[in-house]
Amino acid sequence: MSQYRLNLFIPPDHARRLDELAVKKGVSKSSIVAAALASWLSPDAGDQREAAIARRLDRLTRQYERLERDQAILIETVALYVRYYLTVTTPVPEAHQDAVRAQGKARFTQFVEQLGRHLLRGHSLLRDLVEEIQPDTVRREADAAASVRQADGEAT
Repeated sequence: MSQYRLNLFIPPDHARRLDELAVKKGVSKSSIVAAALASWLSPDAGDQREAAIARRLDRLTRQYERLERDQAILIETVALYVRYYLTVTTPVPEAHQDAVRAQGKARFTQFVEQLGRHLLRGHSLLRDLVEEIQPDTVRREADAAASVRQADGEAT
């Protein structure tokens, strides 16, 4: 099989990386450049890259939509809690301020410890709440994420 000789000028950084890759893989620099060129010139290479990018964009879109939904739920939850708290909390007389502060500090410490345990278990209270309200949505998201992971595994 005849070969065509080609002299190329590439940046020093590319040349260094090409040298390192050739040594690491135990192949010639020419074979690496030929494989890269074949991949670049392949008629379906662009389609493959475009499909991979589209899958990643779809996954990012779903993640963004979940974040947006979770943030909206969180904002509403905090707003409702603050409204409720401000509505039902009675002012504390000056004589009881120190006791109330101590009780608040103890409750906050307990809250932080409970939150830490919850996070260490890997559970999401927000996810649990959404699952209770919309179990089909959570199931569809999990199925979509699994199919994307499978497609990404096949593409590589």
